[in-house]
Amino acid sequence: MNKNLRYLTGPFSKENPVIVQILGICSALAVTVQLKPAVVMALSVAVVTGFSSLIMSVLRKGVPSRIRIIVQLVVIATMVILVDQFLKAFVYDVSKQLSVYVGLIITNCIVMGRVEAFALANKPWASFLDGVGNGFGYGIILVITAFVRELTGSGTLYGYRIIPESWYEHGYANNGLMLFPPMALIIVGCIIWAHRSWNKELQEK
Repeated sequence: MNKNLRYLTGPFSKENPVIVQILGICSALAVTVQLKPAVVMALSVAVVTGFSSLIMSVLRKGVPSRIRIIVQLVVIATMVILVDQFLKAFVYDVSKQLSVYVGLIITNCIVMGRVEAFALANKPWASFLDGVGNGFGYGIILVITAFVRELTGSGTLYGYRIIPESWYEHGYANNGLMLFPPMALIIVGCIIWAHRSWNKELQEK
């Protein structure tokens, strides 16, 4: 039980794929201008990573090593297509905002990395938990970044006005720089700095 819990929650902090392993950072550039698409993207990656790891763990003993990468790509691509169609059916407006970036989950190194490094060597349930945990660990960073960018750049959260209109009447102005892609990398860099400052053992890595 403790081991399964570690698989699920480890990626939230000390084994986070973004701020510790420095994987999947590119997504932060495109989908974190607003909180809503960032949340949907985070959930999509968690679903794809979890079920891709589960399926590949089930198939691991029956897949020849020389074609394992091809099989992994087929499984991941199938999961991405299913998630993409689900988003188009139920949250079409967010699906349009995410555009091609849902499809690019196929190339997300977190998904392939967890399948290759963990799912092919562990049992299905552990692999599923590891995949979901890494998906949510990735999602936490996306959501934090989107929270800061939308609040300071647009004065809203999830599309709802947070900064009172009276503030604008007294001279407050949104920080337009937050809406530019490079700011996502700066925010992620600040998160990495704060995380490593808090976790002293990571400074030696």
